[in-house]
Amino acid sequence: MTRSLSVDLNDKTAVVTGGGGILGGQMARALASSGASVAILNRRLEKAEAMANEIQQTGGKALGLSCDVLDAEALEAAKSQIEEAFGPIDILVNAAGGNHPKATTSVEQMDPIATLPEGASTFYELETEGMSSVFDLNFFSTVTACQVLTRSMAERGEGVVITISSVAAALSLTKVPAYSASKAAVENFTRWLSIHLAPCGIRVNAITPGFFLTEQNRSLLTNEDGTATARGQKILSQTPMGRLGVSNELNGALLWLVSDDASFVTGAVIDVDGGFSAFNGV
Repeated sequence: MTRSLSVDLNDKTAVVTGGGGILGGQMARALASSGASVAILNRRLEKAEAMANEIQQTGGKALGLSCDVLDAEALEAAKSQIEEAFGPIDILVNAAGGNHPKATTSVEQMDPIATLPEGASTFYELETEGMSSVFDLNFFSTVTACQVLTRSMAERGEGVVITISSVAAALSLTKVPAYSASKAAVENFTRWLSIHLAPCGIRVNAITPGFFLTEQNRSLLTNEDGTATARGQKILSQTPMGRLGVSNELNGALLWLVSDDASFVTGAVIDVDGGFSAFNGV
């Protein structure tokens, strides 16, 4: 399925953190196809460069950089390279994030009577270290990237920030309490930052993807033969459109939010979830 939205981003510089991943990479492609010069930040340089090369081969302008988005000094160094290559940053997309096995339970609900199999985990086996790492991955990476990469936007009086929330922010998902809580924090922070930076001409909005098949969740949602796992089947049963999302289905929301057509939109959270967050199961 291919969809396009005509948005002119020529002469704009965009940064996508986590741009080497499936969803981040798709958003980088969408921005580049609309004319933006795109800097792709990823911890693994080879993934950032691979995405940049792909964009360049289709006629776009892109730069791949290795960067730990929790490291303010690394972000400052990346910012200098981006500005030298493309000029001031106009758009920041915070797509870096993820989960951690030590912040995940193996059962959805705890049965006080049943004896858990060896290796199973409930809330009581979760490790603070794992939960903290999830908040770092999702919340603090967004905060740190915004602190470093939007300062020049504030000085110029214009810019756009997109954060990535999750359906887990409002409807806490079983097994992933830290992920759900961290995405709720991202969503709340998005609204807070939109108010704080509004006088500076910076718009801050969030996109809330539903369930899209990615490298991180493939084994959780699908079997080796491509059929849905038990958890995948449960998700599909709660999604009115009856399927998982395709990565390019984020393009419309992204390109609209970064365009001048959304010039009076800030502090908004746009759901792209096939109706998952609207459905109460009945």
